[in-house]
Amino acid sequence: MNIYVGNIPSDATTEEVRQLFAACGTIIRVQLISDRFTKRPRGFGFVEMEDDQEARAAIATVDGLEFKGHVLQVHEACPREKGGSRGGLGGRKQRWSR
Repeated sequence: MNIYVGNIPSDATTEEVRQLFAACGTIIRVQLISDRFTKRPRGFGFVEMEDDQEARAAIATVDGLEFKGHVLQVHEACPREKGGSRGGLGGRKQRWSR
């Protein structure tokens, strides 16, 4: 199961986030998301766990936990829809003429 983790402090490391979830089960991967241009942390990431039951226990344990002065928001990650967030227009507004 893939878990969304929000409100991650900008100075958090993948190892620190891994440690938050390690007590709940086997972790496959931790990914902290950075801005593609500035490389600065975006404040969220994903933790992939091997077992769904362990993942649900991790969500219940870590959601609302204070971590480095930030209250974490944790829930099951929803699959991303194809096309990204640009609405199929490549990030540009379509101008229609009459």
